[in-house]
Amino acid sequence: MTAAPAAKTAAKTAETAAKAPAVKGPASYFPSIEKKYGRPVEEWKDLIRASPLAKHMELVAWLKTEHNIGHGHANALVAHTLAEKSS
Repeated sequence: MTAAPAAKTAAKTAETAAKAPAVKGPASYFPSIEKKYGRPVEEWKDLIRASPLAKHMELVAWLKTEHNIGHGHANALVAHTLAEKSS
């Protein structure tokens, strides 16, 4: 017996997803940041870039106090944004 076409497609999709490299580092937080806070990551990064603050922990504290972002999410956004500046 052979599998139905839909089952073959689903199996192939799962196989392809398993082969794709997992997102690592700060970017791994991005889907949950967008879901939880309702803004695209680029919008958060634009806010960070526009801030007069420059130090990592100052920016993290600012996101936490002014925008009610959790520490891990704020840290991920700041780390990713500052890493872009240094590249």
